[in-house]
Amino acid sequence: MQTLWVSFLVSFVVALLLVRFRHLHVQVSGDHAIGVQKFHTGEVPRVGGVALLLGFGGALAWSGWRGLVDVQAAWLTLASLPAWMVGLAEDITKRVGVTARLVGTVAAAGVAIVLLGAQLPRLGVPGLDALLATFPVLGMVLTLVAVAGVANAINIIDGFNGLAAAVSILMFMAFGYVAWSVGDGLILQVCLAMIGALAGFFIWNYPRGLIFMGDGGAYFTGFMLAEVAVLLVVRHPQVSPWFGLLVCAYPITETLFSVYRKRCLRGISPGVPDALHLHMLVYRRLVRWAAGYQVARDVTRRNAATSPYLWGLASMGVVPALLFWRSEALLQLSALGFAVVYVTAYARLVRFRVPRWARRRLS
Repeated sequence: MQTLWVSFLVSFVVALLLVRFRHLHVQVSGDHAIGVQKFHTGEVPRVGGVALLLGFGGALAWSGWRGLVDVQAAWLTLASLPAWMVGLAEDITKRVGVTARLVGTVAAAGVAIVLLGAQLPRLGVPGLDALLATFPVLGMVLTLVAVAGVANAINIIDGFNGLAAAVSILMFMAFGYVAWSVGDGLILQVCLAMIGALAGFFIWNYPRGLIFMGDGGAYFTGFMLAEVAVLLVVRHPQVSPWFGLLVCAYPITETLFSVYRKRCLRGISPGVPDALHLHMLVYRRLVRWAAGYQVARDVTRRNAATSPYLWGLASMGVVPALLFWRSEALLQLSALGFAVVYVTAYARLVRFRVPRWARRRLS
């Protein structure tokens, strides 16, 4: 637990300094409340990824000094830098395109393959597993796509105070438990370091939104989630790839459904921002009705009131993953069930109508 506390303290202090001295950097690090995906007021620093990286790196350095992890922890930190840096560059310049950020996360996944052998050996699907065994390069390509996809998925759900951070903490807790169960000290320490770093940041992010995770923090967190999931499968044959998929079911499903919704239903590029993600519908429709007049008129309170709904949704993937992590069949059924729940919830929110009595109160 020392790893967790060290990462928490470092992240907490760094985030505190970034908030306290925001006037020195907000001109370049600030996130303006302009755009279809902006649900805050004023300028808020979006460089929380600095606190996350320093908290994580400091904790693993401490763990290495205490002999809890080996050099592989340093390799993993090194591999994460391309994803973190390209995200931080976007946070500061606001000019780094989607393609460039995708390249950065793919490069990070490639470094992890070279340094750690973090390449999916199987997918838990008989026909595809045979192909991966015959053509290892296919496994490399799938790993690059999967890691980049999860990193982007965390960035997509990072829309409200405390949403991405709390969901990521839940997912790292699940990965950490299984790492402990199979006796993998490295992955356990990585999970503890990420939980602590995210918790230290979370205090300043929720509920008031004094600092944002930013692209740097989102890509870094997503990269670590994906790598932990891949390394568990690589290092432990008894861990199914479906375990990691179910743990990350919420951000993955959000991303895949967003691509389908934009490309197939609307005929636009998946990279074009819109206000139709599930968490935005919860904010605009469900919270507006459920939280009452005062919260609906207060942007910050309404922002914070949105996240718990999505924490609950994410737990519907994490909890069955923990319960059934030894059974691939049950993991697959649970993944299918989560997809059904997500699509049903989305459809209900799209058709959601505020009751007439509430409509009068909120107008």
